[in-house]
Amino acid sequence: MTTVIIADDHEIVRRGLRGVLEAEGSCQVVAEAADGLAAAQLVEKHKPAILILDLSLPRLHGIEVLRQTRASSPHTRVIILSMHNDEPYVIEALRAGAMAYILKGSESQEIARAVKEVLAGRRFLSAPLSEWAINALVAKPAADADPLGSLSPRERMVVQLAAEGHTNAEIAEKLFISPRTAETHRANLLRKLGLQTQTDLVRFAIRKGLIAP
Repeated sequence: MTTVIIADDHEIVRRGLRGVLEAEGSCQVVAEAADGLAAAQLVEKHKPAILILDLSLPRLHGIEVLRQTRASSPHTRVIILSMHNDEPYVIEALRAGAMAYILKGSESQEIARAVKEVLAGRRFLSAPLSEWAINALVAKPAADADPLGSLSPRERMVVQLAAEGHTNAEIAEKLFISPRTAETHRANLLRKLGLQTQTDLVRFAIRKGLIAP
């Protein structure tokens, strides 16, 4: 039985996906998450074969959930289910390790097909994305020295929270550290990423998929 976790902030979407998957008879939905932080924690706990993941999640953006999944459960295959069909989202998701990218609004059969394809080790993209997404991925290889790749999960969380506009005190409360430590983390990360201002940080976070534009 293929174990699956569904991460989407809309209950009706999660319910529909569960119905489609369980109707196939070969999938077992072991958990559902309504936000990104819960999704990352559930993946680490259950280590499912498949994670079906929305990008626009509260608390932790889908791209960051994807990165954390690759670190905590390398064998989990990630299928992105998103309303975003523009190139930056698709390419960033593929480069971050997604095996499939399906557009919301696609027919339900695409979900079942995507699961079969990724379990076989093959990529699957919704038809409108396939040709240009693969061409763009080949034509624009990711830079070897991506500064985000050098950050720990805790550092990426600080970047995300700071970019969302949280104060040092709020970051400290969420991460169970002191405000002074949060302030030091923020300053060190700006220097490490080569950023100068809060605006630079927000633009960087959007570009890297840590927060939604």
